[in-house]
Amino acid sequence: MDDSKILELFEARDEKAIEYTASKYGKYCMKISFNILSDLSDSEENVNDTYMQAWNSIPPNRPQSLMAYLGKLARNSALNKLKAQNALKRTAQSTSLSFDELSLCTPSSVHIENEAEMAELSRSISVFLKSQKEDVRNVFVCRYFYCYSVEDIAEKFSFSESKVKSMLLRARGKLRAHLEKEGYNYG
Repeated sequence: MDDSKILELFEARDEKAIEYTASKYGKYCMKISFNILSDLSDSEENVNDTYMQAWNSIPPNRPQSLMAYLGKLARNSALNKLKAQNALKRTAQSTSLSFDELSLCTPSSVHIENEAEMAELSRSISVFLKSQKEDVRNVFVCRYFYCYSVEDIAEKFSFSESKVKSMLLRARGKLRAHLEKEGYNYG
Protein backbone atom coordinates (compact mmCIF):
# COMPACT_ATOMS: atom_id res chain seq x y z
CA MET A 1 0.00 0.00 0.00
CA ASP A 2 1.41 3.42 -0.85
CA ASP A 3 2.07 6.07 1.78
CA SER A 4 -0.75 8.39 0.77
CA LYS A 5 -3.27 5.60 1.37
CA ILE A 6 -1.71 4.81 4.74
CA LEU A 7 -1.89 8.48 5.68
CA GLU A 8 -5.56 8.54 4.68
CA LEU A 9 -6.15 5.61 7.04
CA PHE A 10 -4.43 7.50 9.86
CA GLU A 11 -6.58 10.55 9.16
CA ALA A 12 -9.72 8.41 9.13
CA ARG A 13 -8.57 6.91 12.48
CA ASP A 14 -8.65 3.44 10.93
CA GLU A 15 -6.50 1.02 12.97
CA LYS A 16 -5.42 -0.71 9.75
CA ALA A 17 -3.03 2.26 9.37
CA ILE A 18 -0.85 0.75 12.08
CA GLU A 19 -1.00 -2.69 10.48
CA TYR A 20 0.09 -1.36 7.07
CA THR A 21 2.73 0.88 8.64
CA ALA A 22 4.18 -2.08 10.55
CA SER A 23 4.19 -4.21 7.43
CA LYS A 24 5.89 -1.59 5.29
CA TYR A 25 8.21 0.17 7.78
CA GLY A 26 8.58 -2.21 10.73
CA LYS A 27 12.08 -3.44 9.83
CA TYR A 28 13.20 0.13 9.10
CA CYS A 29 12.01 1.38 12.50
CA MET A 30 13.49 -1.67 14.21
CA LYS A 31 16.92 -1.09 12.64
CA ILE A 32 16.98 2.51 13.84
CA SER A 33 15.78 1.52 17.31
CA PHE A 34 18.25 -1.34 17.68
CA ASN A 35 21.18 0.78 16.47
CA ILE A 36 20.56 3.14 19.37
CA LEU A 37 19.23 0.87 22.12
CA SER A 38 21.22 -2.33 21.39
CA ASP A 39 18.52 -4.40 23.02
CA LEU A 40 15.90 -6.41 21.14
CA SER A 41 13.14 -6.07 23.73
CA ASP A 42 13.69 -2.32 24.19
CA SER A 43 13.81 -1.89 20.42
CA GLU A 44 10.53 -3.75 19.90
CA GLU A 45 8.91 -1.58 22.57
CA ASN A 46 10.35 1.51 20.91
CA VAL A 47 8.91 0.51 17.53
CA ASN A 48 5.49 0.11 19.14
CA ASP A 49 5.92 3.53 20.78
CA THR A 50 6.76 4.91 17.33
CA TYR A 51 3.48 3.59 15.92
CA MET A 52 1.59 5.12 18.86
CA GLN A 53 3.30 8.47 18.32
CA ALA A 54 2.39 8.34 14.64
CA TRP A 55 -1.21 7.50 15.56
CA ASN A 56 -1.36 10.43 17.98
CA SER A 57 0.28 12.94 15.65
CA ILE A 58 -1.37 12.11 12.30
CA PRO A 59 -3.57 14.17 12.11
CA PRO A 60 -2.95 17.06 12.65
CA ASN A 61 0.43 16.43 11.00
CA ARG A 62 0.53 15.06 7.46
CA PRO A 63 4.17 14.29 6.71
CA GLN A 64 5.47 14.64 3.17
CA SER A 65 7.49 11.47 3.65
CA LEU A 66 6.00 8.84 5.95
CA MET A 67 9.27 6.91 5.98
CA ALA A 68 11.31 9.93 7.11
CA TYR A 69 8.64 10.87 9.65
CA LEU A 70 8.62 7.38 11.18
CA GLY A 71 12.43 7.32 11.17
CA LYS A 72 12.54 10.59 13.08
CA LEU A 73 9.92 9.38 15.57
CA ALA A 74 11.77 6.09 16.12
CA ARG A 75 15.11 7.82 16.54
CA ASN A 76 13.88 10.49 18.94
CA SER A 77 11.91 7.95 20.96
CA ALA A 78 14.94 5.66 21.23
CA LEU A 79 17.19 8.52 22.31
CA ASN A 80 14.65 9.58 24.94
CA LYS A 81 14.36 6.00 26.16
CA LEU A 82 18.14 5.80 26.42
CA LYS A 83 18.23 8.97 28.52
CA ALA A 84 15.35 7.81 30.71
CA GLN A 85 17.07 4.51 31.45
CA ASN A 86 20.31 6.35 32.17
CA ALA A 87 21.85 3.62 30.05
CA LEU A 88 24.42 5.58 28.08
CA LYS A 89 27.16 3.43 29.60
CA ARG A 90 25.41 0.27 28.37
CA THR A 91 24.90 1.60 24.86
CA ALA A 92 26.59 -0.12 21.99
CA GLN A 93 30.08 1.22 21.43
CA SER A 94 29.28 2.37 17.90
CA THR A 95 26.43 4.57 19.11
CA SER A 96 28.56 6.17 21.80
CA LEU A 97 31.38 6.64 19.34
CA SER A 98 29.12 8.27 16.75
CA PHE A 99 27.93 10.83 19.33
CA ASP A 100 31.51 11.40 20.53
CA GLU A 101 32.71 11.90 16.96
CA LEU A 102 29.95 14.37 16.17
CA SER A 103 30.48 16.30 19.40
CA LEU A 104 33.96 17.21 18.14
CA CYS A 105 32.52 19.35 15.37
CA THR A 106 29.42 20.80 17.05
CA PRO A 107 29.67 24.19 18.70
CA SER A 108 29.84 24.52 22.46
CA SER A 109 27.83 27.74 22.32
CA VAL A 110 24.56 25.91 21.51
CA HIS A 111 22.47 24.77 24.46
CA ILE A 112 20.54 21.58 23.73
CA GLU A 113 17.63 22.74 25.90
CA ASN A 114 17.08 25.85 23.75
CA GLU A 115 14.79 24.77 20.90
CA ALA A 116 15.45 27.91 18.84
CA GLU A 117 19.22 27.39 18.99
CA MET A 118 18.85 23.72 18.11
CA ALA A 119 16.52 24.52 15.20
CA GLU A 120 19.03 27.02 13.82
CA LEU A 121 21.91 24.58 14.25
CA SER A 122 19.85 21.86 12.51
CA ARG A 123 19.10 24.23 9.64
CA SER A 124 22.79 25.07 9.28
CA ILE A 125 23.78 21.38 9.29
CA SER A 126 21.10 20.68 6.65
CA VAL A 127 22.50 23.45 4.46
CA PHE A 128 25.97 21.94 4.87
CA LEU A 129 24.79 18.42 4.02
CA LYS A 130 22.98 19.62 0.90
CA SER A 131 26.28 21.06 -0.32
CA GLN A 132 28.04 17.69 -0.03
CA LYS A 133 28.21 14.87 -2.56
CA GLU A 134 25.40 12.34 -2.25
CA ASP A 135 27.64 9.51 -1.01
CA VAL A 136 29.16 11.72 1.71
CA ARG A 137 25.70 12.92 2.74
CA ASN A 138 24.36 9.34 2.88
CA VAL A 139 27.30 8.08 4.95
CA PHE A 140 27.04 11.07 7.32
CA VAL A 141 23.30 10.59 7.87
CA CYS A 142 23.67 6.84 8.38
CA ARG A 143 26.36 7.38 11.01
CA TYR A 144 25.07 10.39 12.91
CA PHE A 145 21.30 10.23 12.47
CA TYR A 146 20.64 6.49 12.30
CA CYS A 147 23.71 5.52 14.41
CA TYR A 148 24.92 2.82 12.03
CA SER A 149 28.31 1.34 12.82
CA VAL A 150 31.18 2.01 10.43
CA GLU A 151 31.07 -1.68 9.50
CA ASP A 152 27.37 -1.52 8.62
CA ILE A 153 27.86 1.62 6.52
CA ALA A 154 30.77 0.04 4.66
CA GLU A 155 28.66 -3.00 3.88
CA LYS A 156 25.59 -0.95 2.92
CA PHE A 157 27.47 1.20 0.38
CA SER A 158 30.14 -1.35 -0.64
CA PHE A 159 32.97 0.84 0.70
CA SER A 160 35.94 -0.23 2.75
CA GLU A 161 35.79 0.65 6.42
CA SER A 162 38.81 2.92 6.02
CA LYS A 163 37.03 4.83 3.24
CA VAL A 164 33.98 5.32 5.46
CA LYS A 165 36.17 6.55 8.34
CA SER A 166 37.99 8.90 6.00
CA MET A 167 34.74 10.27 4.55
CA LEU A 168 33.39 10.89 8.04
CA LEU A 169 36.58 12.56 9.21
CA ARG A 170 36.62 14.92 6.23
CA ALA A 171 32.90 15.63 6.55
CA ARG A 172 33.25 16.50 10.24
CA GLY A 173 36.13 18.83 9.46
CA LYS A 174 34.14 20.55 6.72
CA LEU A 175 31.08 20.76 8.98
CA ARG A 176 33.11 22.41 11.72
CA ALA A 177 34.54 24.94 9.23
CA HIS A 178 31.02 25.58 7.87
CA LEU A 179 29.62 26.14 11.36
CA GLU A 180 32.49 28.46 12.30
CA LYS A 181 31.79 30.44 9.12
CA GLU A 182 28.12 30.62 10.20
CA GLY A 183 29.22 32.25 13.45
CA TYR A 184 29.22 29.32 15.85
CA ASN A 185 32.12 29.29 18.27
CA TYR A 186 34.00 26.44 19.85
CA GLY A 187 34.94 27.61 23.35
